[in-house]
Amino acid sequence: MAGLTARELQIFQRIGEGRGTSEIATELGLSVKTVSAHRENLKMKLGAPNASDLIRQAVAWVLARGAAG
Repeated sequence: MAGLTARELQIFQRIGEGRGTSEIATELGLSVKTVSAHRENLKMKLGAPNASDLIRQAVAWVLARGAAG
């Protein structure tokens, strides 16, 4: 996940774990608007055309990390 900030990685991981925007915001002490902005940045950086594709990528990443660890 080169090119992502530490915060983007935190959010990406939580997306992959099935958490929604509001839940992520609460966990990280951020506003929903801030998490939404990070999600949009993630979509752009990862070439995800929509939220479903971002979620698919995040789940695959979390599963791959679990298998590697």
